Amino acid sequence: MQILTSFILLIPFWFLMSGKFDLFHVALGVISITIVSLWFGKILIQSSKKSFSVRLGELFRLIPYLCWLFIEIVKSNLHVIKISLSPNIKSRINPQLVTFKTSLKHDFSKFVLANSITLTPGTVTIRISDSEFLVHALTDEVAASLPGDMESKVANVFNERLK
Repeated sequence: MQILTSFILLIPFWFLMSGKFDLFHVALGVISITIVSLWFGKILIQSSKKSFSVRLGELFRLIPYLCWLFIEIVKSNLHVIKISLSPNIKSRINPQLVTFKTSLKHDFSKFVLANSITLTPGTVTIRISDSEFLVHALTDEVAASLPGDMESKVANVFNERLK
């Protein structure tokens, strides 16, 4: 059921993004959607334990989070540009690996947090092992801010309580 649901949800997205409606492109789209649904359907559509209203609530809480994340991405871009253009760049860049534990319980919440961290310039999530994240940070300032508000905002989207 999860595979079929993800297939049905991905079709309009593919048509919207593709803009190509000839037989060749539609066939490739259906093949691509089928492959994605088979491989990732259980991740895209987690479980049927949550009611439709709960899922709808998550969607409505996700929209402000994405707006906040966009602002954070812009701020991080400006930070990286400022460092890149500074005359004393060697003293400002201090690449390092940062490890932190998250209180998020569900895999999908951790997935969203990891991708949100990676989307913000200056950070890349390298690994998630149980509740431990390993993140590469470009500067001391970026490393000190991990996970910051992002973890609590992701927890809010998915109605999870942080410790």
